[in-house]
Amino acid sequence: MHGQLDARPVAVDADDGPELDAAMASIGAQIRSLRQSSGMTLEELSTRSGVSSGSLSQLERGIGNPAFNSLARIAHALGTPIAELVHPGPRRSPVVRREDRRVLDLHGNSGSTLEAVHELLTPSLDQRLEVIQITAPPGYSTEETPFSHAGEEFGIILSGRHEVHVEGQTYVLDEGDSISYASTTPHWYRNPGPDTVTAVWVMTPPTF
Repeated sequence: MHGQLDARPVAVDADDGPELDAAMASIGAQIRSLRQSSGMTLEELSTRSGVSSGSLSQLERGIGNPAFNSLARIAHALGTPIAELVHPGPRRSPVVRREDRRVLDLHGNSGSTLEAVHELLTPSLDQRLEVIQITAPPGYSTEETPFSHAGEEFGIILSGRHEVHVEGQTYVLDEGDSISYASTTPHWYRNPGPDTVTAVWVMTPPTF
């Protein structure tokens, strides 16, 4: 059973004007960041939290000193602990440097002696999409380990020629060609050669 929420404002010394302003600005920025990353409008957050959209707008701009129970309702609507609003952890960079890309074991043992390199281009944040760069040598194939999972996929060939096999159909893509399909449909890939393929694949929801 949940205890009764404290209706008092967030405890900040009334004499600490600049500190209070900074605290409210930090809380407001965190709420706005979490709301936008969740794809919610102010009106949607208002409906879920029971806090008026006007109050939310002011709060996101660092205006006012909200009651603790208001922050608790907002945090619950955003799916985050209230401590993350009041004392947010260090912000992770949205940038992925080339040398910091995470290399994925996307297909495990593909059944081929040739291996492709799969690099994650998106940071490990709570995002709704995943972007992977694939570098596949001639002859690489995932026919023995086709994929099938929830979501949708989009791929574009940056260089080389790539075969995409989706539900028994074969699509041959050259440089600049793109394809999209439901990830629930069994699919696999092959590089028929003669060149190495470089491609970018976008998936939602993320699989890694």
